[in-house]
Amino acid sequence: MITKKTSRLVGAAVVAVAVVAGVAACSGSGSGSGSSAGGTYTFWDPYPQFDASADWTKLVEQCGTDAGVTIKRTGYDTSDLTNKALLAGQQGNSPDLLLVDNPVVSTLADAGILTSTAENKLDTSEIQKNILAAGQLDGKTYGVPIGANTLALYYNKAVLNAAGVDIATVKDWNSLTDALAKVTAAGKKGITFSAIGTEEGSFQFLPWFWGSGADLKKLDSDDAVKSLTLWTDWLKKGYAPNSVINNTQTTSWQEFATGDYAFGENGTWQLGNVKKAGIDYGILTIPGVDGSAAPAPTGGEFMTIPVQKDTARYATSKKIAECLTSTKSFVKTDTTLSYIAPTEAAQKEQVAANPELQPWVDAVAAAKGRTSDNLGTDYPKISKELWTAVQNALSGSQSPEAALKAAQTAAAAATK
Repeated sequence: MITKKTSRLVGAAVVAVAVVAGVAACSGSGSGSGSSAGGTYTFWDPYPQFDASADWTKLVEQCGTDAGVTIKRTGYDTSDLTNKALLAGQQGNSPDLLLVDNPVVSTLADAGILTSTAENKLDTSEIQKNILAAGQLDGKTYGVPIGANTLALYYNKAVLNAAGVDIATVKDWNSLTDALAKVTAAGKKGITFSAIGTEEGSFQFLPWFWGSGADLKKLDSDDAVKSLTLWTDWLKKGYAPNSVINNTQTTSWQEFATGDYAFGENGTWQLGNVKKAGIDYGILTIPGVDGSAAPAPTGGEFMTIPVQKDTARYATSKKIAECLTSTKSFVKTDTTLSYIAPTEAAQKEQVAANPELQPWVDAVAAAKGRTSDNLGTDYPKISKELWTAVQNALSGSQSPEAALKAAQTAAAAATK
């Protein structure tokens, strides 16, 4: 039963759009109609790019057939999906199954739209804890991740070799900065990333923020200032281009794909593109300040079961969800989406089929959910202030210290 007020749902919709709009890390309409036994079950996902002939669509339909029902699948743009899910929940007309971007899970759960795994009995025991954390709020879990993607550093071996840089020596911030200095001195370009004033900018900055030891609950800590200073210094010294201020992850990738850059921060979803670019590349886990692996944010979606008036429908929804989150389906789905599976067993199958995925498995193991630390619906409010601080510091309108101090003040007020 939905117990939250309509005003809270509308507010949640505004917040959710701020989180999901533009994030490349994560790529129907109708209510759950039909009887609880047989009939049609509705399924919404954020993959409008997949038509009826796609492997993903066929897998969804087959899982419905196996459960004895017909599935009506509709793919929406990520932000549109969130708004429609909130509105449908408000009207008591949610789809039977909802695949949603992981930062939005806490928003929908807080609005009373989702059943918890304790209620729907979906098994999450084999899911890696850091991936599962993105779907948790106040001690409860609200779905099963179908896979995860995250960020790492692609590097161009030819550019590094020409500059006399041994990638094995790049272990922390100081050695990475030294490598960038050598590359630029040799006439090439250092590193490109996305620092645009949207969630994409926060998504790309978080590995450096967390890698400094900073906490999203205190944006103006000394560690946080250190991380933003790293980026601003790179721009001042010409190690990163001024274009990063407006770069999306796509335009940042296009810069790296020219072959002129030593490093490009991007995600698993670019694996196919790097091969098309013909770059002799490698993958480096983003280093923390002290040389440990920096936690990068997890991308990817959660399979959730929304609240229904007819609770008898849950049993069939559970069967469909379990079909889509089995090891066999994880491997097939995550290979199609360029995701890393959320279980060790499925990851081993992926790496056995494609050894190039091992660095990404390692990166996902070190990754962290954006709404982790029980930030829940506070995350998008904090993220907005974080990307604003990054913009202000990189543009030179404020020092890193002043930008983050203002961000902390605004975030504290927004999350009261």
